[in-house]
Amino acid sequence: MNYTNSNSGAIIRDIVLLIVRVFVGFAMLSHGFPKLQMLLEGGKIEFFDFLGMGPQISLILTIIAEFVCSILLILGLFSRVALGFLIFTMIIAGFVVHGADPFEKRELSMIYLSVYLLLMTFGVGKFSVDEMIAKRKRATDW
Repeated sequence: MNYTNSNSGAIIRDIVLLIVRVFVGFAMLSHGFPKLQMLLEGGKIEFFDFLGMGPQISLILTIIAEFVCSILLILGLFSRVALGFLIFTMIIAGFVVHGADPFEKRELSMIYLSVYLLLMTFGVGKFSVDEMIAKRKRATDW
């Protein structure tokens, strides 16, 4: 069946984008939440020091991407910005933090990176807060 040329195809595409966006968002939350807990515990932070900014700043930036931006992605709110942070974080994780590690260590960040690149390219679909805002804006822009 060819779903790309019909209205039902567009609905199916948007449902699949919603499912992927929500699943990947919650999956990444499972990585960001422990980092948030690590920061809130207040103990000594042992984390990758990106560009000499210090482990605490690097951890905070990672939390913003993995936790905050994942929530935004799930909602479909400020999706392109959130995906930009997530893509950057996965590039750093896959090519810098785990760059010298065997592929098995880098594989997960590469899978996330691939999904984020697809969502950035094709959008997050009509079932998103971004689309609701755009629809409302189009309705007021006669």
